[in-house]
Amino acid sequence: MKKNYPDIPLVPIIADVQDKQRLTGLFKQYRPQIVFHAAAHKHVPMMEANPLEAAKNNILGTHNIAECAHEFAVERFVMVSSDKAVNPTNVMGATKRAAEMIVQSLDQISNTSFTSVRFGNVLGSRGSVIPMFKRQIEGGGPVTVTHPEMIRYFMTIPEAVQLVIQTGAIATGGEVFILDMGKPVKIVDLARDLIRLSGLEPDKDIKIVYSGIRPGEKLFEELLTTEEGAAGTKHDRIYVGVPSHLPYLEIKRMLHQFEHLALKKEQPASNEVKQLLKDWVTTYRSSDKSISKQDHVLDEAYLASLEIMVTLDNK
Repeated sequence: MKKNYPDIPLVPIIADVQDKQRLTGLFKQYRPQIVFHAAAHKHVPMMEANPLEAAKNNILGTHNIAECAHEFAVERFVMVSSDKAVNPTNVMGATKRAAEMIVQSLDQISNTSFTSVRFGNVLGSRGSVIPMFKRQIEGGGPVTVTHPEMIRYFMTIPEAVQLVIQTGAIATGGEVFILDMGKPVKIVDLARDLIRLSGLEPDKDIKIVYSGIRPGEKLFEELLTTEEGAAGTKHDRIYVGVPSHLPYLEIKRMLHQFEHLALKKEQPASNEVKQLLKDWVTTYRSSDKSISKQDHVLDEAYLASLEIMVTLDNK
């Protein structure tokens, strides 16, 4: 940035989204016009094992940033969400859906334009499967894939960044934008292609082994809930779901419950945090048997969301 845009002042700052006092001071000092909120714990199995930390950062942290944006009259607030927020089967996805609801509810009472943008995996980003596959191939294998039917949406970093910025430009407030991720890709096909691109033969030179679905994962990620539907925008790769709002007072009540858990001297049990998430995000289907039963099959919600995306793609 300094090399390409030497005349634009850049001020890097380290802060914790859970530290409301620190955030308030920063917003008061710098008075940002636009906020892109991307701070979140995103590692699915780690958040499954540490649900309270996921809630503190992804839910309470989002609320802190969003409240500061409202208080200091930020013009536009864009929260980077995830396809895992749709009918979530894991803590990470459920916390991101709760964060979307916080942003939508604040838009109802604020002059700030609050919006969220939801998409899938970004190739080459931190935690991306591609670098891991490359390391495994360089080491002679095997390449590990969780399940032969595991499917994900992918886009490149430049695509993702450009589309997130575009959503900030076209937002009017309260929307959940869905980016066109193209066609979903089987992870095992991606692994085979990478092996071939390395000049080797899958299953001959490099073995592929299936390690099993990780805690909280599902085979197919969705971009829409069935009730959201989708409509086009003036950008041919950005769609918008029909917003579903909860009153901000109801959101505040739920936030107080999470704050109460976070302040407990004794660490609350995982199922206590997950049950509170379930009470808030009613589409959350935890793999924890004490909460609900997880289903890894193609359910009606997935088929409906896929049909919508295919229809939009054809258009």
